[in-house]
Amino acid sequence: MDRLPWWWRSGWGEADGFGVDFGDFKVKVGRKVRKNMAWPDIFQRGTLLSRFSHHHVVVFLLTFFSYSLLHASRKTFSNVKVSISKQWTPSAFNKSIELPVEIWSSNHLFPSAEEATLFLGTLDTIFLFSYAVGLFISGIVGDRLNLRWVLSFGMCSSALVVFVFGTLTEWLRFYNKGLYCCLWIVNGLLQSTGWPCVVAVMGNWFGKAGRGVVFGLWSACASVGNILGACLASSVLQYGYEYAFLVTAAVQFAGGIIIFFGLLVSPEEIGEKKLSLLIMELQVDREGFGMYSLAYACLKLVNYSFFFWLPFYLSNNFGWKEAEADKLSIWYDVGGIIGGTLQGFISDVLQKRAPVLALSLLLAVGSLVGYSRSPDDKSINALLMAVTGFFIGGPSNMISSAISADLGRQELIQGSSEALATVTGIVDGTGSIGAAVGQYLVSLIQDNLGWIWVFYFFILMTSCTVLFISPLIVREIGSLLQRRQARILSE
Repeated sequence: MDRLPWWWRSGWGEADGFGVDFGDFKVKVGRKVRKNMAWPDIFQRGTLLSRFSHHHVVVFLLTFFSYSLLHASRKTFSNVKVSISKQWTPSAFNKSIELPVEIWSSNHLFPSAEEATLFLGTLDTIFLFSYAVGLFISGIVGDRLNLRWVLSFGMCSSALVVFVFGTLTEWLRFYNKGLYCCLWIVNGLLQSTGWPCVVAVMGNWFGKAGRGVVFGLWSACASVGNILGACLASSVLQYGYEYAFLVTAAVQFAGGIIIFFGLLVSPEEIGEKKLSLLIMELQVDREGFGMYSLAYACLKLVNYSFFFWLPFYLSNNFGWKEAEADKLSIWYDVGGIIGGTLQGFISDVLQKRAPVLALSLLLAVGSLVGYSRSPDDKSINALLMAVTGFFIGGPSNMISSAISADLGRQELIQGSSEALATVTGIVDGTGSIGAAVGQYLVSLIQDNLGWIWVFYFFILMTSCTVLFISPLIVREIGSLLQRRQARILSE
């Protein structure tokens, strides 16, 4: 205990264990097994501060902001696409001045903005494919090595790659497609260490009771990172896009150092005994695992398309300045934060995830139709954007965090002690494969058919998400009805 930082040595209380749902039963560590209740246990006894110790608060904040910084660096790239595209094409110079061919070709990668845009989409695809592959690997590695080491290494190394990609190459005036592709492959692999590690750490510290609302609030880390990245990029964009990369890389590197010295990955590191489990009924939902993974592949495609292309769309479609588009795109993430938290709370009350997801996704189809017809008015656009983020970003946050933790903990109970980060990596990796394919398709569809067909594509993918989880929806709604009938009969 003496070797721990001071903020770990003065706790506010003891953790209350954790539980796991299996059908109509709840397994509580160190407590009796009880029937499912209509109101989550976490909201029935005491406040959050009395339920969670000082250690829980520090873990929540450190993991929250570590992943926020990773997302901020990703968001920076999407926020400066217009500036990068101009720098890579002859439009950056006065077209009336004839430049020697060797000078022109040494400073530009593409003869037109359209080709530059297509390459930007290719970079997004490359990043997400390497990110997806890395997630499968990082989940396994994270479950076998110290999660703190893996997360810190990924953050610091990724920051260095981002610095070279966006800042050093611009300072040296060195533009090379092969170098950009290689750097973005490496960046995807390094960034993939983040999500499985932080979800595994959160799963170690926070139990099943109230996990929907806790993880719903915590999963706002991605949206907060998007907002942070947009604000940082827009604040320094006037000095050059390279400074946007410089600032986010520096902050992310500093965050990695803090994680290395400050994060404790499990209660065992503060001397608490390893939790022993009482298992009354055991049935891992393998069908749910596969269905949620496929559904997330479709949903993450849509969510990440907004993430990567929204500022570019606002500038390209409405002619708004890039800095203004960056700031306006924040409202999508604001909607995602509110949606993830509120929908997580509702799923805790129902103790079922799929019906909440289904309703939100059905409404997401309507919000996509509405946003595709948004007028050239920033206030109306921001409102429609927030609504779209609520119904798309919210379910995406739930699947990637709370549901992944549920599935991972079930695998853990089944007998595999090395499962939580692995399961999270598989779910998020499958989603990232879908997102990777989608980013290239978005640029291709936009270039050939226009933005309206991009939104039709989003509607199709959102509908496929509902289709994939429809068996789970039917099963969970049936379970809710049976539970209600049993309660009525018992009264």
